[in-house]
Amino acid sequence: MPVPSLLRRAASLAAGTLFAMNIASAQTPPPKLPDPAATSVEALGWMQGFPPPPDKLIVFENGVGGVFPRNRWTFSHVRETVPTANVWRGSGAGSPLPAAPRDLDGISFQAIGGETMNFGQMVTRTYTDGILVLHRGQVVYEKYFGALTPERPHLAMSVTKSFVGTLAAILAAEGRLDPNAPVTKYLPELKDSAYGDATVRQVMDMTIGVKYSENYADPKAEIWDYARAGGMLAQAPGYTGPKTFYDFLQTLQKEGAHGEAFAYKTVNAEVLAWILRRASNQSLAELMSEKIWRRIGAEQDAYFMVDRIGTESGGGGLNTTLRDLARFGETMRNGGRANGQQVIPAAAVADITRGASKADFAKAGYALLPGWSYRDMWWITHNEHQAYMARGIHGQSIYVDPKAEMVIVRYAAHPIAANAGNDPLTLPAFHAVAKALMGH
Repeated sequence: MPVPSLLRRAASLAAGTLFAMNIASAQTPPPKLPDPAATSVEALGWMQGFPPPPDKLIVFENGVGGVFPRNRWTFSHVRETVPTANVWRGSGAGSPLPAAPRDLDGISFQAIGGETMNFGQMVTRTYTDGILVLHRGQVVYEKYFGALTPERPHLAMSVTKSFVGTLAAILAAEGRLDPNAPVTKYLPELKDSAYGDATVRQVMDMTIGVKYSENYADPKAEIWDYARAGGMLAQAPGYTGPKTFYDFLQTLQKEGAHGEAFAYKTVNAEVLAWILRRASNQSLAELMSEKIWRRIGAEQDAYFMVDRIGTESGGGGLNTTLRDLARFGETMRNGGRANGQQVIPAAAVADITRGASKADFAKAGYALLPGWSYRDMWWITHNEHQAYMARGIHGQSIYVDPKAEMVIVRYAAHPIAANAGNDPLTLPAFHAVAKALMGH
């Protein structure tokens, strides 16, 4: 999950992994979290002044720039710290988002773990940078905090993967990508890698057996090699390892069988992004602009973080505004339709929303996500409303609830990276809002 600094991975993500283990085992209470108000951008003064004082500077060369609470500024200013590739919104007007404000803060729910709270408390306690609720296409709730504003893109983290998966489903629906084909049909360079005997579908659904660890507490985990190759970590003088995403992906070796179990590994999204470039003969930014961003009536350009040769990170490098993220979620909720037109093939949306094998997903051991599955890089709840999600570390999310005719999009800078730090509050809160909206 690409991010702009070393210590964000080392400290924040390692903490998130450990926190997730604690939640799953319920053997220890969750750690006491910092006060959201006291750690806000305003309270701590990051990057304020012309120039900012040295102790308030956040720059790529300073590894602590992405560590909480500095990430509350960084996640909304990524393009000021690392190179990026633009995703053009097109020359037309942005599609309207009519407002019909409602007070949702008082909606009560029971968090996983038993605590009773309301929606407004959840928003504060999960370090939200911005949150927007659409009901039947109308904005019923929209709030921003800290460094995020309506016109400013925010780092989407692994929500990026769901855009990549959607693009793959689109090309498949158009007959330009064969999910049943071997990966090597598109990427012969991977014939000697873990992907040499894998299918595109197995990559799309992350049922790949690949030796790749995202254990951030292990300095020898492959995640570090991935980060160095992709430009998220500095390559030290004398470094001789892979220097691009393409170089790194070719080094990955097989571990276990393909097609037998869901295993969430960011490198699968990078492989899929490479496949998309080959199948379309376009960069990921160009493809996303053509197939999604220009078609949904986006208000602002989006952008991707890139490696040293300009290759976009398909695993977690996308940045968008919250309102444009909502437009995408609403397009998905409407079966691929936006502005009175079919902008994403209905077959692509249907392939995503039907989900995949619950049994394969269960093998991954997500204690907080019983009965879920993973399809085309989307998380499918299979709950009573058939909701589905795009999810990223630190609290990024698109939550689509077809039955409630609702979409919730959220950007955040939670101190805990793993979704287990957010899910006990956010998942029941989203469902409670859906049920409340259905009652009116």
